[in-house]
Amino acid sequence: MIRSCKQCHRLSEGEACPVCKGSTSQYWSGYMAIVDPEKSEIAKIMEIKTPGEYALKVR
Repeated sequence: MIRSCKQCHRLSEGEACPVCKGSTSQYWSGYMAIVDPEKSEIAKIMEIKTPGEYALKVR
């Protein structure tokens, strides 16, 4: 099952985020893939620094 980090919103399959080590939730919505965070306006707003798959909303 795909889960999302409650802190950085990164998608992963584990109980802990592989990037920031935060806890994950199975309750998330909205999917986005950030390829180039320096050129992405959404990545700047969400303060995303690394490319990857992210959730827009996490509960």
